[in-house]
Amino acid sequence: MNFRHVLESDYIPVIIVIDDWWGGRHMADMLPKSFFQHFQETSFIAEQDNVIIGFLIGFVSQTYPTESYIHFIGVHPDHRKDGIAKYLYQMFFDKVQEKGCKIVRCVTSPVNKTSIAFHTRIGFQIVKGTSEVDGVPVTVDYDGKGQDRVLFVKELLR
Repeated sequence: MNFRHVLESDYIPVIIVIDDWWGGRHMADMLPKSFFQHFQETSFIAEQDNVIIGFLIGFVSQTYPTESYIHFIGVHPDHRKDGIAKYLYQMFFDKVQEKGCKIVRCVTSPVNKTSIAFHTRIGFQIVKGTSEVDGVPVTVDYDGKGQDRVLFVKELLR
């Protein structure tokens, strides 16, 4: 398995599999090509036999320079539980710490129970929301009307 920084040329191979990796949920619109152009230093690819099996897209906040944000992560369903996501996250944590970040933030949908469990397992805390869904704090209308989200934060320790 090979881990490397994302390239602009990775956009099409990622975007053509992303909806399948999410069980048919339409996710492709959430990942524009500009992320593959402008956040290469803080975004990563996992590949096996020259085939992408995982990716993480993240960046350092321009508004809050000691904070970073993971916008999207995906791992091929056949490779989940292989530690790929955890390794991609660690690569991101290491890179943004080099850049002076102390905080990492990310967001998921309340229906994505696997994501919620994963993030809490690797040390993210759920940010107090404005409501609850199945006992999980959510921020109502975070991504627009009816688009409630679970917000996470993780403090990076040296």
